[in-house]
Amino acid sequence: MSSVYGYVRVSSHDQNEDRQMIAMAEHNIPAHNIYIDKQSGKDFDRPSYKILMKRLRQDDLLYIKSIDRLGRDYEEIQDQWRILTREKGIDICVIDMPLLDTRNGKDLMGTFISDLVLQILSFVAENERVNIRQRQAEGIAAAKARGIKFGRPVLPVPCDFPAAYRKWKSGVLTGPEAARECDMPVSTFYYKSKQFEKHKKF
Repeated sequence: MSSVYGYVRVSSHDQNEDRQMIAMAEHNIPAHNIYIDKQSGKDFDRPSYKILMKRLRQDDLLYIKSIDRLGRDYEEIQDQWRILTREKGIDICVIDMPLLDTRNGKDLMGTFISDLVLQILSFVAENERVNIRQRQAEGIAAAKARGIKFGRPVLPVPCDFPAAYRKWKSGVLTGPEAARECDMPVSTFYYKSKQFEKHKKF
């Protein structure tokens, strides 16, 4: 007997899957048959998706909210669609795109239309991913041009660092002892010492 499954994906643990879960509930998909991944769609190396693939059997039905929830890489979406529909022999319903419901139009024309729509949508999904990366890179470059610095702020050197540094260089103190004297992590003390020796400033 065939089973009905749902697959939900959000890009990170900070994103909310409620909208996709509501869509699954509207299609009466059993909660125990809904598989959720919280990670990027750049590939299909996802824990829940792998479990789902092992459970799927011929004539099962898989729901996804939109094609980009399946993935964002143009070629990999095509490959997975082929594996699911042809090798696994299951049906797929993309809720946001009724044309991508393999239960409908299983004749030659229906298959052609479905494949064509899939190609267009998967291309759009990947193109959007590329555009997001480009916008992020442009935004970072523009921020740097305005003098905005990224990363952790540089902590000021303690006022007793020079004295501790001189004692360490003269052999009075070991590195860890000198670091403790100015209340710094040992690695930070060595880093600041090298920076001072190279540039004669901190």
